[in-house]
Amino acid sequence: MSLLGPTLIVLATVAAMEFVAWSSHKYVMHGFGWAWHRDHHELHDKLLEKNDLYAVFGAGISIGMFAVGSPLVMGASAWWPGTWIGLGVLIYGVIYTLIHDGLVHQRYFRWVPKRGYAKRLVQAHKLHHATIGKEGGVSFGFVVARDPAALKRELKAQRQSGIAVLREAVED
Repeated sequence: MSLLGPTLIVLATVAAMEFVAWSSHKYVMHGFGWAWHRDHHELHDKLLEKNDLYAVFGAGISIGMFAVGSPLVMGASAWWPGTWIGLGVLIYGVIYTLIHDGLVHQRYFRWVPKRGYAKRLVQAHKLHHATIGKEGGVSFGFVVARDPAALKRELKAQRQSGIAVLREAVED
């Protein structure tokens, strides 16, 4: 069997997961799932957050796809792409954990980037945390980070229109 198909499925899944993460962060976590996500936006000194339950949910999706793709679990009805989709979800989960929890929130290691894309990721996510509550906000993705200057302009416009309440004034 050629590795091209499985490799493309894994890569496509990793890429698609950023859209899944962005949309679930914006519409679920900052919507009806705010009860789990709220503590992520509040200062605390706990090791774990209710928000970490979303990672458990993501792991369940990955495990489920591995199961769907496994002949040991599904027998003759196994769907071979399931294994590779499960691997793509798993890889995205590792990337998310290293970037979001590790780099941005410093949960596992201490390193503050001074330049480059890593600095942009940190800046974009700090701007995401600039709002109070679940309303408004910018930068809902975890791996793709837009220009911080554009995000600041969006936050300023949200504040002026009453959509978002900011922790502090966002300057141009």
